[in-house]
Amino acid sequence: MMRPAALALPAGAAPGTDPAARPPAGPSAGSAATPPAASSSYAASRRRLETYFDRTARDAWEKLTSDAPVSGIRATVRAGRDAMRATLLGWLPADMRGLRLLDAGCGTGSLAVAAARRGATVVAIDVAGGLIDIARDRAPADVAIDWRVGDMLDPALGRFDHVVAMDSLIHYRAEDIVATAAALAARTHGALLLTFAPQTPALKAMHLVGKLFPRGNRAPAIIPVREALVRRRLAAALPAHRVARDARIGTGFYTSHAIELVRA
Repeated sequence: MMRPAALALPAGAAPGTDPAARPPAGPSAGSAATPPAASSSYAASRRRLETYFDRTARDAWEKLTSDAPVSGIRATVRAGRDAMRATLLGWLPADMRGLRLLDAGCGTGSLAVAAARRGATVVAIDVAGGLIDIARDRAPADVAIDWRVGDMLDPALGRFDHVVAMDSLIHYRAEDIVATAAALAARTHGALLLTFAPQTPALKAMHLVGKLFPRGNRAPAIIPVREALVRRRLAAALPAHRVARDARIGTGFYTSHAIELVRA
């Protein structure tokens, strides 16, 4: 799933200590089971996102994630995304040699490239083939990344030391966010970093303002969720994990809350 920042863009619009104890890095036997987050609502949201980024907003997101001049609203979204990406990268090891990372909803690939430059073996996946095309074109020639078009929950992707899902779950209901986190955590040895759109008065107001913009300028509907609800459901679904760190980034028309889940 893509990385559309937890924006109100016109929004109507340490690895494990014992390497020998790690699960195998590649696909595991028996991994063909249906992922627990593959609910009908999850699938419907995934289809809407694929359509939006491949048919409606590819050019807009290519520009937003570049250095090209953008409007004041989009500039706040860009700044928020940059700050969130820096935060999540700050939670990952500086030296990632020998580690396997999944960028779940990689968008145009900035985080994937940064992780690969630290030495990680990176699998970067997005439902939008158009965004993956942009990511491949932008990636430096000296950086090797396994770019994929598909579902972040595909069990064939295998196991990972770390997983990052930055702003790829902001269009999902709380139950789907938690089920997705549980599915990813089951195949993650180290940290699972995810973000969601927090339910705040300011974000609700920005959504109302976003409805005044032309439909072509709107992102797919973001679903704000209460932080307390997400934490409670994560604790119930992932009793072997705990929240190690969290951070909220709010810059103009961007609001997103990050959580780091690690094994307790």
